[in-house]
Amino acid sequence: MALRPVHVIIKALDGSAVGRFWAEVLGWTAYSPGVATYVGPAGGLVWPDPVAVGIDVVPVPEPKTATKNRVHLDLATTSAAHQAELVARLKARGATPAHVGQGDVPWTVLADPEGNEFCVLEPRETYRDTGPIAAVVVDCADPRAMGRFWGEAMDWTLHEVTDDHATLRSAKGVGPYLEFLRTPDVKTVPDRVHLDLLPYPGDDQAAEVARLRALGATDLDVGQGDAPWTCLEDPEGHEFCVLALP
Repeated sequence: MALRPVHVIIKALDGSAVGRFWAEVLGWTAYSPGVATYVGPAGGLVWPDPVAVGIDVVPVPEPKTATKNRVHLDLATTSAAHQAELVARLKARGATPAHVGQGDVPWTVLADPEGNEFCVLEPRETYRDTGPIAAVVVDCADPRAMGRFWGEAMDWTLHEVTDDHATLRSAKGVGPYLEFLRTPDVKTVPDRVHLDLLPYPGDDQAAEVARLRALGATDLDVGQGDAPWTCLEDPEGHEFCVLALP
């Protein structure tokens, strides 16, 4: 039994506009099969994608607060010229510089048109084969504990664990990394960005949810009502959902 991350949820006032922004950022395509806007690799909607972790932009009535998101995306680049070109292109499409205490660093911190922070990284060998999304990055107090929980929750491989950093990636060695960074931030508002997980064919959603509760996840009520997915929080309060198989 195991779960796989299938997309990153981003909440937005204007889901269509934010979805189009992220499609342009990643060179992917925005699909609108329903209320949400799904952003995935070009060539037709394939879900779940066998490699990529897509983005699902969900419209909500509440704007983002001034609080920094606890989950953000890191974007990969292949050269200094690519990094500079990507930053310039994103600013032209509505991204704005973001200041989260990063200081003098080789990456560029930006925010999408609704203020969701993300980073455009300098070229790194680690991310040369991830695709446009290098990593989904989660702020936390205890990377070791987060690495243990998420390593058991999913079928991804735990690559590195220290007091400051934990890194997981698909056991197939494809797609982005999931990284947990030690930060002093604590949760003060509902998460604006979170992961959705999906069971594999033949696995049981209810059994997976029970397994996660045994690992330390807790139930979460965000007004979802009688939805086909289950909302949970990990041991540090990061929100995530376990979806039903399509």
